[in-house]
Amino acid sequence: MTNTETVCAVVVTYNRKNLLIECLEALQMQTRPLESIYLVDNASTDKTPELLFEKKYIQELPPEEMNEPWEKEFKITNLNDGKAIRFHYVRMNENTGGAGGFHEGVKRAFEKGYDWLWLMDDDAEPKKDALEALLNFIDKKQLTPVVVASKTVGLSNKIQTLHRGYFDVDNLRQVHFDDEIYTKEFTEIGFASFVGPLFSKKVIEKIGFPNKDFFIWFDDVEYSIRANKYGKMYMVNNSTIVHKDGSENVEIKYLPIEQYWKNFYGIRNRIYILKKYFFISNGRIVLFICFKAIIKILLFEPQKIKRIKVALRACKDGIKMKLGKTLDLKEWYKSIK
Repeated sequence: MTNTETVCAVVVTYNRKNLLIECLEALQMQTRPLESIYLVDNASTDKTPELLFEKKYIQELPPEEMNEPWEKEFKITNLNDGKAIRFHYVRMNENTGGAGGFHEGVKRAFEKGYDWLWLMDDDAEPKKDALEALLNFIDKKQLTPVVVASKTVGLSNKIQTLHRGYFDVDNLRQVHFDDEIYTKEFTEIGFASFVGPLFSKKVIEKIGFPNKDFFIWFDDVEYSIRANKYGKMYMVNNSTIVHKDGSENVEIKYLPIEQYWKNFYGIRNRIYILKKYFFISNGRIVLFICFKAIIKILLFEPQKIKRIKVALRACKDGIKMKLGKTLDLKEWYKSIK
């Protein structure tokens, strides 16, 4: 079945041009060749277009000044069999965050009619048989899943459990699998981060595209929740993606203050999901999410006042289910003393 279906990788990048090239090279090495790659460049400022031009992924540079996204299609080759791969390069006119990038990439690839979309960040490097293993699993089991996902490992080959799991609604948390699950051929999952999940066109027809207003964090969780309403999601353990984010299942104690604005999205988007999909009351959210975030700041984190103001605004916007843009937030964040 899947041998005749088309697969398009959707990659989102921002200011990590060297990791991006490694990701693209891994996609070119797939033993089951891709029909297409959609690369969404979120207005990178590190000369990503110039490196893509140098490496011959694109044969034309985007305009320096743009008021809207710029897209061109080029041709590259699969390095195993020499087959052509359609390479769609989208240069965004502004940084729309990971959520905006995946919204744009999924939308454009879906409109081209590809049967499967393989979503990943620029720091992902799929093993050369990763796609083949996913598609073989579907055929072998004669299943019709809406999503299949690889397991993710770090640079040391240690499994990164944070990227696959299920929901514990009673305790308002995501649960990650223990090591035993990874010894099995496959397992059903409740969510998959955007590090290599393969989405069926059939489910995208029903659920639409990733929510661009999340900007960063939890957009993949929210998309998984929507997909789960229409079918099964599986993790396939003989399909592997190396994730080069530098983490090895070590939870960061706290973000540096110059990056703490990101936590606004983590708190706000999580609350939005709990209200929209699990109908959790405001009181319970305040107790479990907001109060917990503030206690953590008071006990463990420096520059407490600024962090608490960010957390309180995130809680307020989440409870109001207000998903806003980022420019005003960043300016507001800079102004906090």
